[in-house]
Amino acid sequence: MTHIKKPEWLKIQIGTNARYTETKRIVDTHKLHTICSSGRCPNLGECWGKGTATFMIGGAICTRSCKFCNTLTGKPLPLDPEEPKHVAESIQLMKLNHAVITSVDRDDLKDLGAAHWAATLRTIRELCPGTTIEALIPDFQGHAELLQQVIDTRPDILSHNMETVRRISPLVRSVANYDTSLKVIRQISENGLKAKSGIMVGLGETPAEVEETMDDLLENGCRILTIGQYLQPSAKHYPVAEYIHPDQFKKYQEIGEAKGFEIVESGPLVRSSYHAEKHLRKS
Repeated sequence: MTHIKKPEWLKIQIGTNARYTETKRIVDTHKLHTICSSGRCPNLGECWGKGTATFMIGGAICTRSCKFCNTLTGKPLPLDPEEPKHVAESIQLMKLNHAVITSVDRDDLKDLGAAHWAATLRTIRELCPGTTIEALIPDFQGHAELLQQVIDTRPDILSHNMETVRRISPLVRSVANYDTSLKVIRQISENGLKAKSGIMVGLGETPAEVEETMDDLLENGCRILTIGQYLQPSAKHYPVAEYIHPDQFKKYQEIGEAKGFEIVESGPLVRSSYHAEKHLRKS
């Protein structure tokens, strides 16, 4: 397949301020693990500068091998029972206003990691009562009782990503499927939590398919949506079909807001936790 050159609008400059500099110093000094730095997020400077960071729990190895994701895949190590405390202490040390927690998939565990998730969120609440929490969770294979363990900790925002439109979902997601993800969103919403999801574009979807996904999400109670450009992590991953122009991202935002989403973050560099701290103030 012909390589598509990255356009100018995907080039970034990481700005700094005193808050960013102090956060970076703490992360480096204490060797804290954030997905912001390990995932080379293009918005790291902006988020750290606003007192927001994202942590990945459950280890560094995922049991799934999605074709868009650069996370290591294979047989994970046992869960670290001290991780909930360590994550909470890191958030406390960094004096974060807003923390986003995500994880690898742990299909190797009997409860798929649900109890570890719940313990982490409860510990953050106990140690960092002034920090708001967003949890970006896996699908727990659609098991409602496992998802409920996480819901019952009542994070401020509970997010699960659709990743892409219905047609492309089976092409890039190794285990998760479109309808199971909608079921997760619906259960979150029915429990009175703020439901959020995100999709990537540039995988070969059409604008009509993006709108269909918007409609499906709204119908199942999603109120916050992020839309960002898919970037191929390596040559072995799913290829970029198109770099979507910023004007089209703006159209997606306008369409989503007109359809009824409370918040739509749509842009080439938007990621799941982009402007996460603002979503609580707006919603």
